[in-house]
Amino acid sequence: MKRGRLSNEEARYITENADTMLAEQIATTLDRDPSTITNFLKKNLKKGLSEFEQAAYELEDRPYWVELQQQFTKSELELFKYHWSRIINQFKDDVFPTEELQVVDVIKLELLMNRCLKQNKENIDQINAFNALIQVERQTDTEHQDTDVIFNLERQIASLRAAQESMNRDYRDLQTKKSSMLKEMKGTREQRIKRLEDSKQTFTGWLAHLMQNPTITQQYGAEMEKMRLAMEKEKEQLSAFHKYEDGQVDQPFLTPETVKD
Repeated sequence: MKRGRLSNEEARYITENADTMLAEQIATTLDRDPSTITNFLKKNLKKGLSEFEQAAYELEDRPYWVELQQQFTKSELELFKYHWSRIINQFKDDVFPTEELQVVDVIKLELLMNRCLKQNKENIDQINAFNALIQVERQTDTEHQDTDVIFNLERQIASLRAAQESMNRDYRDLQTKKSSMLKEMKGTREQRIKRLEDSKQTFTGWLAHLMQNPTITQQYGAEMEKMRLAMEKEKEQLSAFHKYEDGQVDQPFLTPETVKD
């Protein structure tokens, strides 16, 4: 099985046959790992994407993605795409340009909050390490104690604690800004429930809407009939006798209505 980057000829073959062949078939023909073909189809042709993957790849097409790459690390960008996909799917793609900027800013605040917590943990680890060194130094004989080392370590600990307090304040400020922006976006659970409670639409009103719009009624009716026909066809298929790998013959879907003699 070949490894490494896809050649131009292989990329061209995948592109030309993406609509008529499965990824596994293309992989067999090119002697490639199926995951390599699948990743190429997703990234370059946007095929086989889930809703979350679709949203993540759409983010990479935004003009400001280049700026984000300069502002955040690779791991932070992966987390950015994760939050972006979930938020966009929460709003069901009903996001205007100004709201999109709000989503970007909220995720930026989330990543900056994570940075604060990481730096805070690093400070705590350093403080613990310095305290251990001081403890070791103080346990030595008085004649061999290096007071300069102890003083220097204590000064570094004081500096780290001051930086820790500053980061804690920054974290609280970021958290306040993030909460405020989520409220502006109507994205908190309390606001979502309130929006449902304040909804004026009733079941009777929905029926009246259908009666006043026969085209929508016909569309819904056609979709329901297609679902019914598909269900009946699948029921018929699953009710037929099936031979399993162990040689047993039985009906996968067995009810009083489908049992056979």
